[in-house]
Amino acid sequence: MPRRDVVSWNALLTALWRAGRDLPAARRLFDDMPSRNVISWNSVVAGCLAHGDLDAASAYFARAPRRNVASWNAMLAGLVRLGRMDDAWALFGEMPQRNVVSYTTMVDGLARRGEVARAREVFDAMPERNLVSWAAMITGYVENAMFDEARKLFEAMPDKNVVACTAMITGYCKDGDVESARRLFDGIPVKDVISWNAMITGYVHNGHGEEAMKLHIIMFREGVKPDHATLIAILTACSALALLRQGRSTHAVATKTMLESSTSFCNALMTMYSKCGNVGESELVFMNLKIQDIVSWNTIIAAYAQHGKYQKAIALFHEMETRGLIPNDITILSMLSACGHVGRVNDSLELFDLMSSKYAISPSAEHYACVVDILGRAGQLEKACSYIKKMPFEAERNVWGALLGASKTHGNVQLGELAAKMLVQSDSVSSGPYVMLSNIYAAAGMWGEVNRVRGQMKEKGVKKQPGYSWTEIANKVNMFVGGDASHPEMNKIISELRKISFHMQMMTDETHMVVELAQEC
Repeated sequence: MPRRDVVSWNALLTALWRAGRDLPAARRLFDDMPSRNVISWNSVVAGCLAHGDLDAASAYFARAPRRNVASWNAMLAGLVRLGRMDDAWALFGEMPQRNVVSYTTMVDGLARRGEVARAREVFDAMPERNLVSWAAMITGYVENAMFDEARKLFEAMPDKNVVACTAMITGYCKDGDVESARRLFDGIPVKDVISWNAMITGYVHNGHGEEAMKLHIIMFREGVKPDHATLIAILTACSALALLRQGRSTHAVATKTMLESSTSFCNALMTMYSKCGNVGESELVFMNLKIQDIVSWNTIIAAYAQHGKYQKAIALFHEMETRGLIPNDITILSMLSACGHVGRVNDSLELFDLMSSKYAISPSAEHYACVVDILGRAGQLEKACSYIKKMPFEAERNVWGALLGASKTHGNVQLGELAAKMLVQSDSVSSGPYVMLSNIYAAAGMWGEVNRVRGQMKEKGVKKQPGYSWTEIANKVNMFVGGDASHPEMNKIISELRKISFHMQMMTDETHMVVELAQEC
């Protein structure tokens, strides 16, 4: 190019800072420009803000001989992106002219900061709105758990785009209404990967892992390329369903698409391998991680705890502290779980005491439930009750559930009655407490009380929830529900169960025979 005009210089300047090269080079280029226009100044301001250099951006903005609405919007967007909402609000008030971008930037920034009421005031004050404005306000409501407001605004939205629909899918799923979320998802004419991710993640978080897997297959068939969030959601579904083969396939996809190096993906991968019974592979993933964040350490410690490997868990816990990482509430919960799996009562109580004194962590209901469970397993039910009494807040269902389970194990009728009573008060239609208390009474030979509890269940319309399990065979998940004989191969299943039962009985008889012969000798 023999001679560059200002347009050429501007294009080169923008390309330079957008390419991620060092900001000083872009600034030197700007200083060398023979002439500049408002676009040049806007570009260097935007570049400084993109690289997080607010001071330089402010200096260029102040020096600019002329500013248009795009200049103000660039500075406004940068302040919002850097979390400087007070400065952004002041700048918004100074703007000589605002357009839809200015208002939308403030709506989005205020909503992300949790100031939803102020965001709505700005939204209502907009002289005109576009699809992005509506989507920003709806997303703000969803992210701040104000789903009713989000739904009302969505219904009032004249033209619904994929961004707003995706926000509502997330909202419906957070509200537990996956059916409405799926109807909305199916109605989106052109879906992007974010909308697919929202629906898949919604299924996973609501315990519909199999539906998430099915939707992922449809996504693949429609040619939509999965991204980082997709793969993490699928790994989470594989963890919940213990689908090791699909989990390995997802791992392979991540390797091919260069997403395997992501710390968040590897954390999900460790969880999947652990939940599928392969803690060794979790260990390999952890050791090969380039960046091990607090979640990584918590995940591998939780994996060891789940598999009863207390010594490895405690060794990593101490190594984590040696490296200068401060344990958080999740770390402590995983270590308490590790103590519980091997019955280390004193160690668990010592760690529980250290939470506040050493780590400045206030125990949550989950920590108390874990300690109650550990003491209950050890038969120290009275001590477990003392921990419940000194809780600084009302005991939740998980705490009373731990005490009820321990009462059943050790045949403590009095404490079983107390725990069941508290559980029924919080949820009178769940069958669990009734069934557990009935079993406690039955073990104690209190058949009159058994009949009374069953009568209460009948009177309140409480029905025992059937148990279920699943297994993966030939890439297909087979689910079995108690009392359900609709499986197409039920006859074969019953036949095999009878064979297994017969062989178990034979082995039991042979064992008894060996014991009797040993005693005679």
